[in-house]
Formats: sequence, structure tokens, C-alpha cells
Amino acid sequence: MMNTISSRTRWIQLGLGLLVMMTISSPQYVWTLFVKPFQATTGASLAAVQVAFTMLIVLQTFFSPVQGWLIERFSAKAMIALGAALSGLGWVAASYTDTLWGLYATYGLLCGLGTGIVYVGVVGLMVRWFPERRGFAAGVVAAGYGMGAIATTFPITDMIAASGYRHTLFVFGAIMAVIGVAAALGLRTPKAGETPAIPADKVASAARDVAPAEMLRSPLFWLMFAMMAMMSTGGLMVVAQFAAFAKEFGVADAMVFGFAALPFALTFDRITNGLTRPFFGWVSDHVGRENTMAVAFALEAVAIGLLLMFRENAYAFALLSGVVFFAWGEIFSLFPSTLTDTFGTKHATTNYGFLYMAQGVGSLLGGPVAALIHDAVGSWVPVFGIAIVLDLVVAALAWFVLKPARRAYLGVPGPAVPEVAAPLAARPAV
Repeated sequence: MMNTISSRTRWIQLGLGLLVMMTISSPQYVWTLFVKPFQATTGASLAAVQVAFTMLIVLQTFFSPVQGWLIERFSAKAMIALGAALSGLGWVAASYTDTLWGLYATYGLLCGLGTGIVYVGVVGLMVRWFPERRGFAAGVVAAGYGMGAIATTFPITDMIAASGYRHTLFVFGAIMAVIGVAAALGLRTPKAGETPAIPADKVASAARDVAPAEMLRSPLFWLMFAMMAMMSTGGLMVVAQFAAFAKEFGVADAMVFGFAALPFALTFDRITNGLTRPFFGWVSDHVGRENTMAVAFALEAVAIGLLLMFRENAYAFALLSGVVFFAWGEIFSLFPSTLTDTFGTKHATTNYGFLYMAQGVGSLLGGPVAALIHDAVGSWVPVFGIAIVLDLVVAALAWFVLKPARRAYLGVPGPAVPEVAAPLAARPAV
């Protein structure tokens, strides 16, 4: 049984994990502030400079299985500290570079590897510390990544204006590295007896730990991967284009609540995108992962539909954009907790590294596909329509396929498994 000291310890661990995640959020979320300065320094085109950001996302997501394996092979504390150091060092080194290749090697390579190690490592660690609150714990640290840049965006903007982008990169890179490493050195994996048992009546959980090789042979994993990839792609088709379609709809500069609609929406979106992760994670801990997925994904479809209907209303745009983010960001708490519930905690970090590649698929497809469709037809309506369809399809998959298939896979008593879900519940030969 878990004692009071153990209970306090895991909340401290959650706080440290949240802090580390906050220190790695700026390389992705404030990238836009450095694009023009990098262009001016390197003399490169916008497309060439944006390759550094693409590298950041690709290395953060598609290398996550390797990063997860390294964390489990060595010390979680040491690897997460290394990741935080690399992320900050990437900014410090980028402050000295004058070339495009230097930008790729610093901002793209170092920040990409560093943020990936920290993200996968911290999420994998927290779902071990909170087996009965996996959704909430994963959501809290994921919110740190989603909202961490709120604390740095305005100071970074002011420092760039006052002292230039090089000084800003150096100072904030050093600060993020020091804070991130210090927090990471306090992290550790839980010992026996430091975590409570999982209430069997709330969340169906694995009776044994499944290694990555076996998990990759399970159709159930690939169902989760496809669902997360579709949600990531559909969501990013909309959220990555807010500035573009706000201007096309004529609401970007309209005043709402005393602010221009677009800046207000972008700030509101960042807040709701962070809050949704622990909120829906907490909900899923109490009513079930798939039930929560179905409701949240359907909510996003409704919000996008309403946003499309009232697209020329500045207030509707500002408020509904926040609802869209609120109904999308929870994928970063629901999917890792569902995965760990299904395949166990021993290999949670590496296993989530494989699933997190689905976010990489969405990052590469969502924004570019939306832009291509818009350029081809001259309208954002088909883009919104595709996103709505993807939301509804994944909501249906969660309720009618994933839920019964996962219960059958885990041997949880319940209604008969539908024919379409039966093959997914089969365990691969070991």
C-alpha cells in the first residue's frame, strides 16, 4: 500500500515533470518570432529557413521510439536532463550561427532531439507514477508543453526588440537549459509500493507488460496509431491555418473584447489547448478512455462546423477557435494513457515513442494538405469538411471498435465483441 510520503513524492515528481516540459516548449511555439531574423542573417528563402522547423518536428516525433529506448536502457533522469540540455543548447548555439546549415544543426537537430527525449521521457515516467490517474498525469505534463511558451512569448518578443534575436536566443536558451536540467535531476522511476493499485471498476488495464516488438504485431496498436494520426492530421488542417483563414474571412482585425480577433483567438487557443489535456485526462480516468474520446472528438467536429457556419462573425471565430483547440489537444493525454493501460508500464516510454510518431504524421500532412486543398479549390470549406469527417470517423472508431476490442484484448467481461473489432483483439504470437 502507498504511504503518505510516497503520495507526496509522486506529486513532486509530477511538478518536476511539468517544469521540465515547460522549458522545452519555446523552440516550437515561438519559432515564428525568429523566422525573419534568421532569413535576414542567412540570406535564405522562407522555405529554406522553415526546413529547420520541419527538422525540429520530425526529429521530435519520428525518432521518439529510439529516444524512448534510450531512456529505458539508461537512466530516465539522466536522459531527460540530457534532452533539456540539448534543447537549451540548440538555442544558445543558434545565436552564433550565420549559415543555413548551422541553423539546421542547432535549432533543427539539437532542439529536435532534445525536445523529443524530454517529451517522451516525461510522459512515459508520469503514467508510471499515476497508474490510477494516467489520463490526468499525462495531461498535466502535456499541458506544460502546450502552455509553457505563454510565460516566454512576451519577454522574448520584448528582448528581440530591445537587444536583438541573438542575445535573446542565448539568454533564454541558457535559462531553459539550467532550469530544465535542474528539474530533471529530481526525477526518478517509482519503486515498488510507491504507486497505488488501479481501480478495476474505472479503467481497464493490462495484466502484463508487453514489449515493443510484440506491441507492434498487435492490430490494436495500429488502430490507436491510425486514430491518433487521423486526429492529428484533421486537427492541424484547421488549427495550423487559423491566421490564414481569419484574414480570408475578414475577421482577423475585427475588435472583440477590446482586442483584435486574431491575436485574441491565438492567445485563447493556447490556454484552452493546455487546459484540455489534464481536464479530459481526468475525465477519462473516471468514465473511461474510449467514452471520453468519442465525446471530445465529436465536440471538435461540432465546433469546426459552427466555426464554418459563423465564419464571418468575429466573436464566433474568437470563441469557437478556443473550443476547437479544447476538443483537439486532449489527444496528448488520452492516447498515451490508453496505450499504457493496454500494454503495461514496463515499456511505457518506448511504446509511447512508437505511438507518438502518429503526431509526426499529422504534423507533416495536416498543414500542407490543407494549404494544397485551399490553393486547388480557392476555399477553406473543403478543408473544414475533411476535418469534420475525420473527427466523426475517429469518434465512431473509439466507441464502436476500440472500446470492445480493447476490453476483449484485456479479458475484461462485457458485451459480445462486434465482428469488426474481433480481429483487433487477438494477441500476436510471442
